[in-house]
Parts: sequence; structure tokens; C-alpha cells
Amino acid sequence: MKRTLFFVYGALCHLMFLGVFAYLAGFLADLSFLPKTVDSGTAGPLAPALAIDLCLLLLFGLSHSVMARPTFKRRWTRLVPTEIERSTYVLVSNLVLMLLLWQWRPIAGEVWSVPAGGPEVALWGLNAAGWLLIVLASFLINHFDLFGTRQVWLYFRGKEYTPPRFGMPLLYRLVRHPLYVGWLLAFWATPRMTLGHLVFTLATTAYILVAIVFEERNLVEEHPEYEEYRRTTPMLIPFTKGTKGTKGTKGTKGTKGTRAGRSASAPRVEGRAG
Repeated sequence: MKRTLFFVYGALCHLMFLGVFAYLAGFLADLSFLPKTVDSGTAGPLAPALAIDLCLLLLFGLSHSVMARPTFKRRWTRLVPTEIERSTYVLVSNLVLMLLLWQWRPIAGEVWSVPAGGPEVALWGLNAAGWLLIVLASFLINHFDLFGTRQVWLYFRGKEYTPPRFGMPLLYRLVRHPLYVGWLLAFWATPRMTLGHLVFTLATTAYILVAIVFEERNLVEEHPEYEEYRRTTPMLIPFTKGTKGTKGTKGTKGTKGTRAGRSASAPRVEGRAG
């Protein structure tokens, strides 16, 4: 019964994410048939709206990052069984993101708007490519492991969990974080950028850039071969130089034995970050 309940719980958390993910795409595209989008509603005074939106973004960023840190996970798994730790992380992320989408305040003002026709079609094409890249990149690093479904499935079948091996499949040979490239395309490529949308995009872009620093630090500690990968493979822009290794990152100084926290962007590491 316990195995079955854990599997059902994990599968529902995963399905919930898929629904939130689809809604987020429509939210940022400002689809009129949705009950709430990034620009829907009447814009109020700038200061309160900006304060609320930034607090919502901060709450999501903190919950998403803190729960992925090895120190938190060691304490958290004293309360939550290891088999559903990842699924619970996905559930909390879903709930916080749903709160953000529900309570988001529109901010009036237009940053850019491209004319209908070729430019508009091109930007929507880039936007769609971003969302598709997110999905593709997640499968390259084991989509079901990333969202906890593999963990509960193995537990249901009575098999021991084994983390994914380090590897560089397809897109990960071009850039180290193709999934984050997808998020950035999805956030920035829009025919009409309002101030509210820009606040969302700037904040999430900053979060991504900061997250990469912490994820890669953990990956180097856990997988020394990642240092060479980082040196030879660009971070986000294909065909540019990789990142020069920094003193003290090579080796295992710092948080010994930490897990990089199942990063949704790191190369396939059979034991991904976050």
C-alpha cells in the first residue's frame, strides 16, 4: 500500500507540473481566454504592484533554490521519505508558482511592440522554440528522474534507485545549459513586451544566472570531470568559449559530498543537480 501511495503521489505531482507549465506558457503569451495572464486586469499604482510582484518572484526563487540545497535536503528527508523527496520538491514549486500566477499584478507600460506580419511571426516562433527546447532538454537529462516519477516508480517495483551517469547528450555538447536557454527564449521572445512582463523576465533571468553559479560549483565538487566540460563548452551561447576554471573549484573543497541538486540544466549527470 505504501509503495502504491508513493507512486500515485509522485505521478500526480508530475501531472500537476505539466498543467502549471502549460498555463505558464499561456500566462506569458497573454492568451485572452485564460482567467489570468501577465497583462490581464486593471493596472494599479506602480509601487504596490511592483512590490507584490517582486515578493512573489522572490518567494518562488527562494523556495525553489533552498529546497534544492544539500544541507536543506539532509534535514528535510528526516521528515519526508527519500523516495518522495523529489516529488515533494516539485509539489512545493508548483504551489508557489500557482500562487505567483494567481496574485500577479499587471504593470502598465509598453517596452516594445513589433508590427504584425514577419517580425511578429518570427518572435512567436522563437517563443515556441523556447518552450519546446525546455521539454527536449528535460528528456535529455532524464525527464522522469528530474520530476521524481522515476524514483517512485522504482520504489513501487521494489528496485533500488540509481542516479543518472555524467554525460553530454546532443544539445549539451553545444551549451552546458540548454534548458535554461529554452527558458530565456520563452521569457524574452515576445512580440509585445510590457513593463509587467519585463519585470517577470528580468527577475527570472537574474535567478537563472545566479542558479548556474551554485549548480556548477556543486557539479564540480561532485564530478571533477565537469571542470573540463565547463572549460571547453559554452554556458548559454553556442560556438563561444567555455568558462575558464576558477581557483578552488577543482576538487572537493567546500561542501564535501554534496549533491548538485538535480539541476534542470546541467548535463546528464546520473545524479543531477537540485
